Amino acid sequence: MADPKGFLNHEREIAKTRPVEERVKDWNEVYQPGSLLPIISKQASRCMDCGIPFCHNGCPLGNLIPEWNDYAYREDWTEASERLHATNNFPEFTGRLCPAPCEAACVLGINQPPVTIKNVEVSIIDKAWDNGDVTPQPPERLSGKTVAVIGSGPAGLAAAQQLTRAGHTVAVYERADRIGGLLRYGIPEFKMEKRHINRRIEQMRAEGTKFRTEVEIGRDLDAKKLRKRYDAVVIAAGSTTSRDLPVPGRELNGIHFAMEYLPLANKVQEGDLTVAPITAEGKHVVVIGGGDTGADCVGTAHRQGAASVTQLEIMPQPGEERNANQPWPTFPMLYKVTSAHEEGGERVYSVSTTHFEGDEDGNVQWLHLTEVEFKDGRPTPKPGTERKIPAQLVTLAMGFTGTDQDNGLVEQFGLELDERGNVARDADFATNVPGVYVAGDAGRGQSLIVWAIAEGRSAAKGVDRFLTGASALPAPIKPTDRALTV
Repeated sequence: MADPKGFLNHEREIAKTRPVEERVKDWNEVYQPGSLLPIISKQASRCMDCGIPFCHNGCPLGNLIPEWNDYAYREDWTEASERLHATNNFPEFTGRLCPAPCEAACVLGINQPPVTIKNVEVSIIDKAWDNGDVTPQPPERLSGKTVAVIGSGPAGLAAAQQLTRAGHTVAVYERADRIGGLLRYGIPEFKMEKRHINRRIEQMRAEGTKFRTEVEIGRDLDAKKLRKRYDAVVIAAGSTTSRDLPVPGRELNGIHFAMEYLPLANKVQEGDLTVAPITAEGKHVVVIGGGDTGADCVGTAHRQGAASVTQLEIMPQPGEERNANQPWPTFPMLYKVTSAHEEGGERVYSVSTTHFEGDEDGNVQWLHLTEVEFKDGRPTPKPGTERKIPAQLVTLAMGFTGTDQDNGLVEQFGLELDERGNVARDADFATNVPGVYVAGDAGRGQSLIVWAIAEGRSAAKGVDRFLTGASALPAPIKPTDRALTV
């Protein structure tokens, strides 16, 4: 145990962000560099080393949180990194991007602010990179078996790294021009600088993983031919079909899916573009959707110089404390102020868009909305609450409805889908096609980065067992496992 009285002697203290007026002028990460290390030992000491660490259950990866908290408290960064990597291939991703269901399940959180698990995690991995503790781990021998991984998001990368280290020859296929999936083009630079992805890719290359960019399976390469070329295939193509908003005026110029808008800003940071073709500069921006993707649109619009930013959400505003029907250790729906919200803009809850209004040139100018109340679980418009707000750029950030079926991948493989439109799989993550497996959002549906990595690790075990008859790889979850919610 780190410090038996740590949780009594120290208050929760989180990473410090840079001043708003400074960070909105650049695209660097919002946190002050080096602000965590001076406080992280005390924060790690708040961990109580519980007899039953519910944080393990909150995290699908089963991260060994009390163990690496203890090492962080003692500033033994090498051992802390070893324990961290024992369950998580990419802690620098989760430490920056995960909403931390582990903290919601922290036993200390029953009656106090929980341990800053996420901040401890990112401190350990950043120190590990600085100290040279993160090195390639190539296999001792090759199996002679080949695997293709379709998609290079967190699920695909986790599956590829596990299978490469097991001795298989793995090639990752990505339809974009760079590796990383939504980590690369869906996550803004100010949330995670892409150098973190780049150095993991170099580690994986050194281990033996091959990468094939700008190859879309189904369009550029027939899925059946891919299956014949490899001994096994892992589909980790994500849930990339955006939920649309079929209301009058949807066809107007200036209304875009979030995943049409965000990647262009990232391409500017990559040096591919000088100016984003879709920009918020000087415009009244409306973001429809109150989740993390919506917040990413808000922060991006601020940095592009929007005249105003309004974020709409159909659900009521959550409370700042747990409701009685969301008890510990479940993951509660709480009012969350992200770094993007700190930077300005307006958040409007319990409203629904009725239609868009444009100018004579077909450009959106106004968004018409109405307040709603929920009756029998369904939103019902409240009479007399209709109004319009200026909207010269609208981004739709309402989630995703399933994996892409337009590119031919599903049809060419002959895959069966479940009732939600996801690729169906059995207990080993295997599809109905022999030798073809599915991991991540393509099989689970839209979910969190920790679930994607857990899926990739678990699917890798199924593939390894298929190829060799047995497997020593870990499988932290089953396909049927779900988040700890009510």
